[in-house]
Amino acid sequence: MSQADAGLSTDEEPLKNIFDDAMKLFDSIENGNEPTNSDPVQMSIKVAITKFEKATNLVSMSGMFSKNESLDELPTETLQYLLLPALLGTLSLKLSNQPRINLINVAEIYFKDYLQRCKDYGVTDIEVPQPATAPAQNTDRPQSEQAKITNLVQTRDAKIKRYKEMKELKQKLGSLTEAMQATSDEEIKREYFTTLLQSYVNQALDELNSIEQEKPILEYMAKHAGEPKPKERARAPPLKPVIITRDAVQKAVFGAGYPAIPAMTVEEFYDQRVRDGIFPASATNIPHTTIETAENDGDEAERIRKECLVEQDDPEERARQQNMDEYKDDHRRGWGNRYNRS
Repeated sequence: MSQADAGLSTDEEPLKNIFDDAMKLFDSIENGNEPTNSDPVQMSIKVAITKFEKATNLVSMSGMFSKNESLDELPTETLQYLLLPALLGTLSLKLSNQPRINLINVAEIYFKDYLQRCKDYGVTDIEVPQPATAPAQNTDRPQSEQAKITNLVQTRDAKIKRYKEMKELKQKLGSLTEAMQATSDEEIKREYFTTLLQSYVNQALDELNSIEQEKPILEYMAKHAGEPKPKERARAPPLKPVIITRDAVQKAVFGAGYPAIPAMTVEEFYDQRVRDGIFPASATNIPHTTIETAENDGDEAERIRKECLVEQDDPEERARQQNMDEYKDDHRRGWGNRYNRS
């Protein structure tokens, strides 16, 4: 088909400019480091989609492609326009702030249209994937384990084969890109576009596979979107520190120094635990510490006795402590120990 027959005598230059500008945006989006959901990238995606859609309309109005032709009959410059559905599908999946189910449905249409065009022109011989059919009503003959394993192996082998092909095509595209920069040979340019079409065939298959896996998830989320979420268990109140004192005097001292922390005597602490049902209510278990309960422990009894004398401001105890302080001032620790001498 000649360019005149394709209707490109007047629209070829505008179409090329629009497509080239869109491809520059597409490459910057694919190779950029900025997050895809950022405002600048989203704006670039929308502009690129608009340009590719405009190019698609121009291609359709020109009647550039026909099922009655082969790839060899197409002019080299028109080969790149076969990529339009694949490019639009790729960009559609990158959009955000829109219902995801709508985006993947649009992308699915683009990718299938691209694969069908490539099959019509002999770029590939793969069968265009069709929507998964509903499960058979007869459940008396479930799929055997051997059939399941066979399907898994075939899927895995297909993925491995496609991965190797994509790797080889990527290397080939790199070499052809360098060759195109060094020469304007028509054959090299045509081989580059053909290789690019084959590369996007594999990408389209991968994207369609991902879409098929994502659809059930989105449908499930949409189905249960209005359901109330399960109530969270009420959290127990956080524990608060408690300073336990021996008597009311210490309670007043600690309470004055730490007004934000509750202070209570041992008796009050025990009574509180009894009210909370943590400690038994038996009076015999109340851990009151007095001289009577400490009589079996001589050191403890003596310590409590001295504390009581201090609290009562006993003159003899006060004189004894004063003499002890004076003795410590005049006699350093260890003076009477001959074995500690240097």
